Amino acid sequence: YQRRVHGVTTYIKQLNINSEAELTINNVEYINAYGIITGPHSVQCRYADGSIKNLSCENIVVAVGGRPDFPDIPGAYEYGISSDDIFKLPNDPGKVLVVGASYVALECAGFLTELGKDTTVAMRSVPLRGFDQQMAGIIVEYMEEVCKTKFLRNATPLKIEKSNNGPHRLEVTLKVDGQNVVNYYDNVLFAIGRRADTSQLGLEKVGIQTDDRGKIPTNDSDGTACPSIYAIGDVAKGRIELTPVAIRAGKLLATRLYGGKSTLMNYNLVPTTVFTPLEYGSCGFSEEAALDTYGDDIEIYHSTVVPLEWTVTKRRDNICYVKMICLKSENEKVIGFHIASPFAAEITQSVAVAMKCGATKSHFDDTVGIHPSIAEEITLLKITKSSGREAAKAGC
Repeated sequence: YQRRVHGVTTYIKQLNINSEAELTINNVEYINAYGIITGPHSVQCRYADGSIKNLSCENIVVAVGGRPDFPDIPGAYEYGISSDDIFKLPNDPGKVLVVGASYVALECAGFLTELGKDTTVAMRSVPLRGFDQQMAGIIVEYMEEVCKTKFLRNATPLKIEKSNNGPHRLEVTLKVDGQNVVNYYDNVLFAIGRRADTSQLGLEKVGIQTDDRGKIPTNDSDGTACPSIYAIGDVAKGRIELTPVAIRAGKLLATRLYGGKSTLMNYNLVPTTVFTPLEYGSCGFSEEAALDTYGDDIEIYHSTVVPLEWTVTKRRDNICYVKMICLKSENEKVIGFHIASPFAAEITQSVAVAMKCGATKSHFDDTVGIHPSIAEEITLLKITKSSGREAAKAGC
């Protein structure tokens, strides 16, 4: 495990070095200091050695992101870790309890299980809230039945204490289905959300208020209550919390401020993938959101998928799955795409381009598929949910 940790940390350090080099190449001054907003056009930089430098500027962009949140229970801060810490542990993580059901929680639980660690996920309610719940269920089922990740449902931690008994260092009391239970783990990883890192920025001095999670309200142009200050990325209230989204928003903001452009960030049809052991890629409406928005005006095409290599290794059939959500009144325009399979990210990225161009179901039907591939399935979808027919397939 320590060799893996060294490999990850070395890679991250190299990314940081590359980023600093790119800033230098593009004549961007990099200041390694803590910034505090002191006015609409001024920032105070506080260095590690205590020295201070004051800057004046035309515009300020707040893009500080967030930090992992911890629950307000005894022992959480003393003994708990976050996804930021998992590759900083001095020892093998051992038996791990992952608290939360977000994509970060399931991704961490997935790779820990795949590394052979005894891993349990404590879910308070539904997995992958905000994602398509049928797909979320498929991901959890695969992790539980194929990968052997353990799941505690309707579970919340109550306290964490140092254990004086047995081989594991922590004693964790949880409420599971209304009953208090005690289990023992070596690490408790909290993945229950992130809080915007804005409390010490001095935003109140320029009239910018934040919500209870530290996020900054913004308009369509990423502007805040102070006309010269903008906020992008996870720190902005209501924005999609994905790194590529923040990067894209930042580039567009730069072109609006200094490039004479007017293009706004389009937060619709943003593709994403949950990198669990069985990847889940999505773009556009979930089935629940599509039904709430359009009701009977949607048609859903779906099928299970059997990767060719799985037929040789005798992996479980009909666990991979794809569905396409179409708007009937607009010539079956594709408004939602979801796939749980190997290489789901690669497939979803390509489908997202087509969806941005307004692709309809017939565009996919008229495309020749690549055989044998998982992606071929998006050109072969014929069975609708409304038909009630079985979506399972017998082969590739």
